[in-house]
Amino acid sequence: LLVPVFSEGCFNCSGEDYRGHHNITLSGHTCQRAEKRKKTIKKKQKTQHSLEENYCRNPNGNPRPWCYTSNSSKRWDYCSIPRCGKILHLNVF
Repeated sequence: LLVPVFSEGCFNCSGEDYRGHHNITLSGHTCQRAEKRKKTIKKKQKTQHSLEENYCRNPNGNPRPWCYTSNSSKRWDYCSIPRCGKILHLNVF
């Protein structure tokens, strides 16, 4: 079964407008909640597209949405969100 990916479960272009609720990185880490990392966000990273809650966002024009992680050895990581328009191959039994 082929299923097109779209909606809040995916991102377009570099994901600067992504507003979904995904909060897991490519490495499998959970994104850190906003109130726990306010001290680590640099002024240059503060934009109208803020890093809300513990959701993946792209406020600074990176290649894809990302977040600060709750893992001390990996401060931030890109998120495991698919690009919109890709086709998912699902095995239906």
